[in-house]
Amino acid sequence: MTMKKLSTYVTVALATILSSCGTATKVIIPTSKTLPTVEDNYSIIWAGSGESYIFHEGNYVRNASNDYSFEVVQRRYKNSWKSIKNMHRIHPDYDGRAGEREQTMFFGIDFSKEGEKIISQISSSLGSGTGISDNEFRAQVIQFSVDNMSSFSPFNTMRITQDYKYEEGILLETVELFKLTDGKETPFAKIEERAVIFRPITLENAPTKFQ
Repeated sequence: MTMKKLSTYVTVALATILSSCGTATKVIIPTSKTLPTVEDNYSIIWAGSGESYIFHEGNYVRNASNDYSFEVVQRRYKNSWKSIKNMHRIHPDYDGRAGEREQTMFFGIDFSKEGEKIISQISSSLGSGTGISDNEFRAQVIQFSVDNMSSFSPFNTMRITQDYKYEEGILLETVELFKLTDGKETPFAKIEERAVIFRPITLENAPTKFQ
């Protein structure tokens, strides 16, 4: 398979999942009669970028046209997180077959403790699943089945491995797409994300002025 055909294969397959995030008939963010506040949760904004790779002949190969920048508003409640992710594909060679350039996703995670492990239940606009984390949420892995995927699709599962480097203000994340069949994983693609953290601050004066 040539790289051109492989790239086409990737974008067509991704369209099945990602384009659904931008449809008018699909509710991306759960509805609520009340707006979230900054008082009842710990809010973080992550801003960063994702480098795309496709699995080809036993190795991951860069697929720069599917790279993206993103922002995540993450609201941490007592035993649950609610995150809204906005993605932007700005590469001039992006062909649109993986959905709109601008995409929005929702991730809700509920945590519970089983012995020494922190177990999570994931409900998102992409699918649902489970995860595991340490007590301080520094190293977290979540995995979920992708909704409405054809049996012919090269992937049906996503795994997100997160490394929260709080003291450095950085989040490193690997998003893997693979086909899970009878316990066997067949790699398809991955995205390496890096983001920096933003929290509320006070300023002594205006940070910019007209030059």
